[in-house]
Amino acid sequence: MVSQRRALIVGGSMSGLLAGIMLRRRGWSVDIFERVGSELAGRGAGIVAQPELIAHLNEIGIDTRSLGLPMSKRKVLDRVGQVIAESECPQIFTSWERVYRVLRDAFPAEHYHRGVGLGAFQQGSQGVVVHLSDGRTMEAEILVGADGLRSTVRQQCLPEIEPLYAGYIAWRGLLAESAIPPAIHHEQFEQMTFCLPPGEQCLGYPVAGPDDGLSPGRRRYNVIWYRPADEIGELRELLTDDAGVTHSISIPPPLIRKQPIAAMRAAAERLLAPQFRAIVRLIDEPLLQPIYDLESPRLAFSRVAIVGDAAFVARPHVGAGVSKAADDAAALAQALDGDDVEAALRRFEAERLPVGNRIIERARHLGAYLQATQTAEERARSERHSIPEAVLAETAMVDFLYR
Repeated sequence: MVSQRRALIVGGSMSGLLAGIMLRRRGWSVDIFERVGSELAGRGAGIVAQPELIAHLNEIGIDTRSLGLPMSKRKVLDRVGQVIAESECPQIFTSWERVYRVLRDAFPAEHYHRGVGLGAFQQGSQGVVVHLSDGRTMEAEILVGADGLRSTVRQQCLPEIEPLYAGYIAWRGLLAESAIPPAIHHEQFEQMTFCLPPGEQCLGYPVAGPDDGLSPGRRRYNVIWYRPADEIGELRELLTDDAGVTHSISIPPPLIRKQPIAAMRAAAERLLAPQFRAIVRLIDEPLLQPIYDLESPRLAFSRVAIVGDAAFVARPHVGAGVSKAADDAAALAQALDGDDVEAALRRFEAERLPVGNRIIERARHLGAYLQATQTAEERARSERHSIPEAVLAETAMVDFLYR
């Protein structure tokens, strides 16, 4: 009897769950290790459920008929709140929590290990020896790094690769549908709505509410405001808390100082359309998200592979994060149908590396006009990608990947 092949996955978010589910469907024994001890949460982050993601979820047996909210309209508001551009764009809007929950429920709980991270690993000709943070040592045919921007797997394989700050940040907020003023709710709740102050971008759209609420009155409104911030001065100030500690990569929302929040609110009153001004006033605890690029030159390292945000992190404007994670997982599982693991991972890398590079390049083009500093080439891009019609046509669209 042939023993079942074994895969260990570090990272229990979207990428890890997608890879784990797809490998199990091809007969692999899979264990997932998530270093966070509590149940993961995305603080209500909104996701456009791209058709490719929906197709992958259907393939692994997940019912997507109630995955999110169907929307068809997009529009841009000017400084006084008038519509200056609009378009039709049918899409499904969902939330990080909703997609995570359906994936979490589809993976066996006894093989999902919370509060356990990666210590180190060594490779041999027959497999990988993995040392876990709880003291255990395990062996497997492959190790998959699906542990995001701060990936410990990537750090061991590519220690020189670090996130690159993009030159701007996002203020994010999430509001209960019932908190939205009726006039604004009627006008823009069930649309993707933009406001474009010079060199900035604010947008809002609906997502599922608590307990996966999709019915009217139980949903939430996701708002994101991209603003330039230079790395040496402004970003450092934004990431410094009241105790004088400057945080790396991001700062927990409760630790954001009052002064930057007050400055953000004052800027909203000067720059945003009245509909967004009213929404910003209602956000009790805004989230600060510095925007980064991360681009890995390799994805396969003998019997180790990195997928999803562990391999590439693109600026959010493309809206490809979760659909790319699903494509990565599908390509990895399909490549591993063969007997030679190392050759399979080389095939996976050859297929997915160019896709990651294209996503990074596209996202940089779309976000160039938001940067605190720009090259001459980036200024030229800004003239095209910052106009209202381009923002409507290009934001959260991944069709360029499948042409």
